[in-house]
Amino acid sequence: MNNADDLTLIGKVLILGDKRAFDSLTLKYQGFVRRFLRNLCCGDSMLADDLAQETFIKAYLNLHQFKGIANFSTWLTRIAYNIFYDYRNNKKENFEPLEVAAFEIYQTKMPTENYDFEQLLKVLNPQERAAILLFYMEDFPIKKIAKAMHISAGTVKSLIFRAKKKLGNILEKEKI
Repeated sequence: MNNADDLTLIGKVLILGDKRAFDSLTLKYQGFVRRFLRNLCCGDSMLADDLAQETFIKAYLNLHQFKGIANFSTWLTRIAYNIFYDYRNNKKENFEPLEVAAFEIYQTKMPTENYDFEQLLKVLNPQERAAILLFYMEDFPIKKIAKAMHISAGTVKSLIFRAKKKLGNILEKEKI
């Protein structure tokens, strides 16, 4: 499916009230949205599933606001990102970077060959984490990330650069 297929399905939902068309969109994007949110939530799969469900509900209820200027996936990513931040701010969940000392304690407890990627991502702040995940794991171009995160392309590049530097320093230190 491409963007034209997405627009066709969206049209069926909006014009004909075809809920099965939205089911098709949900099936197409649920893996991506759940994976993105799980990584933002530092591996908390249950929370990520809840936030993903909320993302699709919000997308369905606000589908009439989709203008078709950006890809549907970009619009959906923005909704997921906003839901994560709303949850984080309302619940005061700690998805901020780990303290260096706490991370070093974690490193000594785990052999490097079994290194947990989700724990490694905890050294990044949520914006850095989102940018690097969208760029490297989801293969989003810089402009699409900027639209999804509602920031400039230059800011996205800076976030990716800082995230790579932080992760590189840890991996170099541990010789992973």
